[in-house]
Amino acid sequence: MTGSTPSTQVSEYYSDTGIPWVTPTDISENITFDTVKKLSEKGQQVGRVVPPNTILVTCIASIGKNTMLGITGSFNQQINGLTPNEDKYNPYFLFTESTLWSAKMKRSAAAGTMQIVNRTEFSEQETMLPSLLEQQQIGAFFRTLDHLITLHQRKQFHRKGGIHMMSDIQGTELFSEYFSKWVDVYKKGAIRKATMDKYIMTQKWVVKLVPDLKVSEINRSTYQELLNDYAEYHEKQTTLDFHHQIKGAILDAVDEGLIERDPTRKAIIKGKQPRTKKIKYINQFQLHTLICSLNLGTEINWDWFILLVAKTGMRFSEALAITPDDFDFSHQTLSVSKTWDYKGQTGFLPTKNKSSVRKIQIDWQTVAQFSELVKGLPADQPLFVNKNTYNSTVNDILARHCKQANIPVISVHGLRHTHASLLLFAGVSIASVARRLGHASMTTTQKTYLHIIQELENKDIDLVMRSLSGLN
Repeated sequence: MTGSTPSTQVSEYYSDTGIPWVTPTDISENITFDTVKKLSEKGQQVGRVVPPNTILVTCIASIGKNTMLGITGSFNQQINGLTPNEDKYNPYFLFTESTLWSAKMKRSAAAGTMQIVNRTEFSEQETMLPSLLEQQQIGAFFRTLDHLITLHQRKQFHRKGGIHMMSDIQGTELFSEYFSKWVDVYKKGAIRKATMDKYIMTQKWVVKLVPDLKVSEINRSTYQELLNDYAEYHEKQTTLDFHHQIKGAILDAVDEGLIERDPTRKAIIKGKQPRTKKIKYINQFQLHTLICSLNLGTEINWDWFILLVAKTGMRFSEALAITPDDFDFSHQTLSVSKTWDYKGQTGFLPTKNKSSVRKIQIDWQTVAQFSELVKGLPADQPLFVNKNTYNSTVNDILARHCKQANIPVISVHGLRHTHASLLLFAGVSIASVARRLGHASMTTTQKTYLHIIQELENKDIDLVMRSLSGLN
């Protein structure tokens, strides 16, 4: 596989955030997100985006060295790239082998006038491949060896008064500072803004709870005390989320040799007594009553938005991004392929995950209603976005309708829960509900609607018992 690049160095191909754009000079050092340019969404369309564990080898004999890209990125035409199929090949084994390929090819290229590694020659390299298990064992051995060499070099580097970077942190570093740098290096630009905000909030709590704790002082006791202190202010689920974010940084510190052993093992998750939860969904009769109370005129308004979410189960940001082009009235489907940034007001954004890109089947009545509503409207413009596009605005309107209809007050997200609940009670499979909602896996659906699934299982048990009692 080879890399491609924007044909001209125009600003629209680059942005402050995005995926790393790697050049031959970049891979002569350790690649971090902050040391390279970032491709904008348009730049990614022109360039070749590759997944993590892609092996990069420069075409220029005189510069660069092999590296394995640990994050999603793209690279230019002067780099050869190989993305192993991890079901057949161990990436680290192939990475080790690739150093032999490139060394031989660079020696050959350096003898010429152009000093360019031939891409065809790179693609035709052969190597002896043991079984996948043996590849994994060999790869793990060389990876461990690299870690030992790196740790030794880091000690030498500190003795010489080197620059203090992420890879050069010692155990005497404050954990709050280590976590901040870890988030900046490994998470910045690689996760959605909403998730990044959670990491930033976690970092603030670390500063508040353990301002003087050093990385070298983290053990099972100090880590458990940190969780306990956090749990005094938060419910158990929130504490579990905090634990998962902190654990990621600590495990990397263990890998780096800054902490001797994993202090997060067997951690006990505690938390405050959960507050009384708001009602998340309403029943079918209540939903019918709500829909009857909506003001569904001849022009688009928020009542139409409420109806569409109730009938499709879309997320709030997904429904905001719907345009006339997304409707396929002849096939009775609605395409979800983007979201709308109602918080930052930056326009269209990608969906939450790949599974969120989907086609939702819609009923004939919704087809008839919206086919008339969207006539004459700009095909590529969102239907519901205006200057008052805020989550609270729609929730206030929905709350008024709920009160007028004398039913429990729910949020717009509650309409999504209602949609899923009604499908499950109607006997629709969990797999189908997961696909319709755009969940990354059925596990997400099962966790979210566990109470409904258990209720359905109880009904199934009653049905089984009645059936068996009739076998006389």
